[in-house]
Amino acid sequence: MRRLGVNIDHVATLRQARRSPYPDPVQAALVAETAGAQQITCHIRCDRRHVNERDIRVLAQVVTTQLNVECAATDEMIGIMLELRPHRVTLVPETAEEVTTEGGLLLTRDSVLAEITAATTALAEAGILVSLFIDPDLDVIALSTIPGVDQLELNTAAYAECPSHLRGPELARLAAAANAVEAAGLVVAAGHGLTHTNLADLVGAAPNIEEYNIGHSIVSRSVFVGLDRAITDLLALL
Repeated sequence: MRRLGVNIDHVATLRQARRSPYPDPVQAALVAETAGAQQITCHIRCDRRHVNERDIRVLAQVVTTQLNVECAATDEMIGIMLELRPHRVTLVPETAEEVTTEGGLLLTRDSVLAEITAATTALAEAGILVSLFIDPDLDVIALSTIPGVDQLELNTAAYAECPSHLRGPELARLAAAANAVEAAGLVVAAGHGLTHTNLADLVGAAPNIEEYNIGHSIVSRSVFVGLDRAITDLLALL
């Protein structure tokens, strides 16, 4: 069964725009679960631009499905994850200047691979499931079978951002990557830039993707149709 992870980061972005107590991303998580989401996803960044420690501490207490926290593999972030012990941690690359995550982990760099391996080992030893956010590259997938990792999340940005009539090669690339992840004995996840208009084609092309993490498009569409409707429409596509 495919599951939808609703990323509530941009509810927090809206809150931070006015430094107000609302809208509360925790409330958004509860609405998402009521609407049928099987996972709540959030990204706590080193600069705390949206989600903060208060958010993830409360989410860890109230989420009744699964809590998936995205973070960089820094000592600070791994320390927070080891304290909170969410259901899953997804390690992502992070730079101070980026508007959003710009690509997958660069595991082809020895220093990055060593840093990520140390983090995944520590998290797994604490009983936390670990996913890596990577580009749909077969060489990177081969490097991702490291201790502690049970899932790989494929970066779908290139597919989501290209014109619809040019998506064929990107769909094929994602399908091949999904097959490689599955062959490696890992769970296949996907996310970044997915919407209610481009999700169905990916589901059809790569039916072995088990988890989709979607946030910005859900929060954006909720302005017009409501949060629960934005979520249930995606669940219908899955």
